[in-house]
Amino acid sequence: MGEVDTKGVVLLDFWVSPFGQRCRIALAEKGVEYEYREENLLGDKSPLLLESNPVYKKVPVLIHDGKPVCESLLIVQYIDEWWPHRAPLLPADPYARAHARFWADFIDKKVRPPYADASYVLWKLKGEGHSAAKEEFTGILKLLEGELGDKKYFAGDAFGFVDIALVPFVCWFYTYETYAGFSIEELTPKLVAWGKRCMERESVAKTLSDPHKVFEFVGVLKKRFGVE
Repeated sequence: MGEVDTKGVVLLDFWVSPFGQRCRIALAEKGVEYEYREENLLGDKSPLLLESNPVYKKVPVLIHDGKPVCESLLIVQYIDEWWPHRAPLLPADPYARAHARFWADFIDKKVRPPYADASYVLWKLKGEGHSAAKEEFTGILKLLEGELGDKKYFAGDAFGFVDIALVPFVCWFYTYETYAGFSIEELTPKLVAWGKRCMERESVAKTLSDPHKVFEFVGVLKKRFGVE
């Protein structure tokens, strides 16, 4: 990695990134010490980021003993496999592991911050397009609540992989609600209660961004992209 010392564990990240927050939560659950390096995603990306993730050029990137691992869910699985003796994040049973990976993949494809992909239209589109996007997004949340059911966490009593995949978006709920004009708690009260339980964990509480700061960040992006 050039002249930059990346021995040990280094996380290239951006403060408000829910994908980077997945990695921070996983590292905290495992008790792994690491160096956090903030990337300027609204400006010039660092040479280390471009060298570590030349394909997507995005955070997060976990650099472990000089070797980069990209994509947040892959990073969380790597963390779980490399440090297996504390707070397992994926269940031991093969079927349960496949089930957890299915829902984490669903979240990765369907639940995005309002500046990316499907959720982007919640604050960009107007009229019928906005209504359709809101209906689709609320349907996604209801599906997730159905999977959660009455369980404490998605895997039962143990905080794990699916929880880590979804919980960073809890601090985006206020932004979703404000721009889309609906109440997530009214639609999916069990999902909101789950989010509050997750916030009682130190790993989550110390990682997630303040919802109002997230909202302010999206406002900056709207001006940057010329979206009114």
